[in-house]
Amino acid sequence: MPDRKKLEEQVEILRGQLEQEPPLSEEKRTALEALIAKFELQLELEPATQTPSISDDVNQAAIEFDAEHPVISGTLRNIMNTLGSMGI
Repeated sequence: MPDRKKLEEQVEILRGQLEQEPPLSEEKRTALEALIAKFELQLELEPATQTPSISDDVNQAAIEFDAEHPVISGTLRNIMNTLGSMGI
C-alpha cells in the first residue's frame, strides 16, 4: 500500500528532524514523541480500525510547531495529507 509506505517514510523523516532541528523544550519533545508513537500504532492497525482523531492531533501539532520549528511543521502537514489520502 503506497500511502502506508509514504507515511512510514515521513515518520522516519520526522524522527530525523527531531534530532537535527534546534533543541526542543522537553514538553514539545515529549509531545512530538507521543505523536510519533500514535503514527506507529496507526501503521499497525487495519484501515477499518484506524482512528480519525490522529489527523486532528497532527494538525494541532503542526500549528504549535509552525513558528519555532517550520521544518517539523511542514513534515507534520505532509503526514496530515498522507493520512487524509489514506482516509484517516
